[in-house]
Amino acid sequence: MIATTLALVRLDVPVTPDSAEAQQWIIQELSKPEYRAAQPTWFDRASKAFWDWLQSLKIDGGPGVQGPILIIALIVVVAALVAAFFIFGAPRLNRRSAGGGALFGDDDARDASAMRRSAEEAAARADWVLAIEEIFRSIARGLAERTLVTVSPGTTARDFALRAGTVLPAFSERLSAAASAFDDVRYLSRAGTEAVYRSASALESDLRAARPALSSAVTTP
Repeated sequence: MIATTLALVRLDVPVTPDSAEAQQWIIQELSKPEYRAAQPTWFDRASKAFWDWLQSLKIDGGPGVQGPILIIALIVVVAALVAAFFIFGAPRLNRRSAGGGALFGDDDARDASAMRRSAEEAAARADWVLAIEEIFRSIARGLAERTLVTVSPGTTARDFALRAGTVLPAFSERLSAAASAFDDVRYLSRAGTEAVYRSASALESDLRAARPALSSAVTTP
């Protein structure tokens, strides 16, 4: 009984570690998951640094003025970031997504200018069938790159002409004629002519300079 009591007394005696042991115990304790989870994230640190910077600004006019000025400064910074995203980020993404992929049944990663050069080279060889096909493809890809008409894999030449005519009503009839010419030489095996190519080429040039009303822009479903 006495031995048991002495053992309990020894267990209750507080342990006094040396400095090395104390440091090791602290490290082991702080390495537990609950302590790591409580540490601030990079966003917390960045937010605190930004807020500290705002509060460090010295503005004349008394303490009652500094608070509203800081809030206005914060709003201006956030608005600038949002505006930069929409002005510089979104158009770049749009151009990348529109500048390639399926076009009237074929996978084609070329841009509009490359298709236009191909059409001109075909016309120089008097290959009017290829020239008509390529210039119409250049028309479609050019409007897609400008995000005026989005061409999906299932879009036909006539569908494209109809939608493009809605965006650019002044060119509706010429777009329909160019689509018919494209279908004639590609699917009906009809001979192309120089006159048809020149008409489509002039349309392509005019469309590059056209500026439609923003409210008229449409995309394919």
